[in-house]
Amino acid sequence: MALAAKNTLIEFNDGSDNEALNLIAACVAIPAWTENLVAARPYLNVDVLQHYASQLTLDWGGEELNQALAAHPRIGEKARGNSKEAVFSKGEQSAVDTQNSALTLALAKGNAEYEERFGRVFLIRAKGRSGEDILAELYRRLNNSPAQEEAEALEQLRQITLLRLEGVFSQ
Repeated sequence: MALAAKNTLIEFNDGSDNEALNLIAACVAIPAWTENLVAARPYLNVDVLQHYASQLTLDWGGEELNQALAAHPRIGEKARGNSKEAVFSKGEQSAVDTQNSALTLALAKGNAEYEERFGRVFLIRAKGRSGEDILAELYRRLNNSPAQEEAEALEQLRQITLLRLEGVFSQ
């Protein structure tokens, strides 16, 4: 384990509840998840923390998805500001070429269709995906039933959250 990750884990384990919450709050806008993760301290190592964090995500449903989506920008739209959430989002969407006007327009159109069909923002783990890959997934998922789409969106939310948590403890 890298020294920085070990120091961050020590800070997380030994800090006050508020300090620990502040370290992980930007991972996802689901207070119950962050509170449960903090309440289970101390963690032997980052792997144990990640495993428990993953287990906690399995209880998420539509209510948690809606809570989390309140903090997510649309795909293709850059998050504003310098908050931890915005920094995460900007990094995750860095492969989306916003200089490609055709792609930007297609994403905006797809986002609008998705929001009209499902009543929420399209959510996808953007890290490691090109804008074209994201667009293809958006259009594929438009064919899902509402229940299928909620399940896919929740899985994407789990992936995003756990990648962000990994990022907190690898700094």
